[in-house]
Amino acid sequence: MMQSRTARIRALAQHDVAEAQRALMTLLADLFGLSPSNVRINFDKYSLNSLNGFFDSDGQAYFFKFHQEEREEGMTGEYYRAEILSRAGLPVDQPVHMSAQPGEQILVYRRRTDPRFSDVLFALDTEDDAGKRREAVHAERELSARLLEVYLETLHPVTVAQVAAEPIHRLFHERLIDADTRSSPGGRLADFYIGKPFVFPDQELDWEQFSRLKFVVNGRPYTSSIGELFDAAAARLRPDRLADAGGVVAHGDAHNANVWYTAKASGAELSFFDPAFAGSHIPTLLAEVKATFHNIFAHPFWLYDPAIATEVFRARARLDGSLFHVDTDWDLSPVRRDLLEVKATALWRPLLLELNRRGMLPADWRAVLRAGLFLSPTLVMNLRAGARSHTPVSSLIAFSVAVMVGSEPVAGVDRVTDFLDRIDPEGTGGRA
Repeated sequence: MMQSRTARIRALAQHDVAEAQRALMTLLADLFGLSPSNVRINFDKYSLNSLNGFFDSDGQAYFFKFHQEEREEGMTGEYYRAEILSRAGLPVDQPVHMSAQPGEQILVYRRRTDPRFSDVLFALDTEDDAGKRREAVHAERELSARLLEVYLETLHPVTVAQVAAEPIHRLFHERLIDADTRSSPGGRLADFYIGKPFVFPDQELDWEQFSRLKFVVNGRPYTSSIGELFDAAAARLRPDRLADAGGVVAHGDAHNANVWYTAKASGAELSFFDPAFAGSHIPTLLAEVKATFHNIFAHPFWLYDPAIATEVFRARARLDGSLFHVDTDWDLSPVRRDLLEVKATALWRPLLLELNRRGMLPADWRAVLRAGLFLSPTLVMNLRAGARSHTPVSSLIAFSVAVMVGSEPVAGVDRVTDFLDRIDPEGTGGRA
């Protein structure tokens, strides 16, 4: 199959920026009839599967962004349905130009001077400021309140066909399977990890060994291995199994690099952009998974800034038979802990309470959430040291966090178990 123009541009940008920018000028002119100039690609640490940047045309300044998945030229379905979110009452920045064709998906916005929420939070990860943290957390609480309203207003029974047609599966199940055979392992799972080496401080393992090991993180053993977690996700996150909790209108990929932070006298406000995977029948239990992981557990530093994580945190590994012992001082920063509290109390718990009240909450809802949380980091980028930007230290932290969010501990309570206990609709919602 011929490579799409967006795929070619994204590949060109890795080694010939000037040529990629010239190709972008041609694409923008062809798609929208613009006369682009000063095209500048922004090398953005958060754009793991997309490209963005700036250009001018006829005296106006613009911001562009496109999301590009492997083999998407052969995919069907709609993309970039910002109007769905807008009609539901969610704050979303509307593009002035849009192409939603597979292989030529691109959004063009009026250029804004507002920071993205990801940049505001990175500054707080780096140097905590109680006042700025309160402002940021308040903005998150306000957005979560609106999200909850929309989820509850739009929650409805869905058919398997409706769920299967949603593009959000390209963030989860599609990355686990072969595009032709529809079997796992395939896709990014095969490309990133199967048959590959895993290099950690004092340890180098192959996939066959690494995938079977049981993690023990800071003395706490976990139930499932990496291989078992991928297998469980491949089985449970199949689109035909995700209609059991109904569907909602959702952005689906609202990590904070897709959220504007607008400072106002009354307090900062958040608004979405780049709704590449928005939909009307998003499986309810997946709607907020990417945002929960990428805005909280991916920080501070280890996913998007591996070099910083390597300087700031320590991580060591020790092999003991089938046990993989990890010792690390990585933890959530104060602002991420506050955001987790907001997600638990202002969004997840009331949403699950309503699902439970309507008889729409599957008994294994924790397993569904854990499967989505586990795939969020492992298949968004290659976490192996040396494959992209990860070091042995950051890679070790990465897989440890992936296991922590994906697997139940053998005994005791960790930060993720505490979060799940707090949102359990049949629990008290309080801390032990």
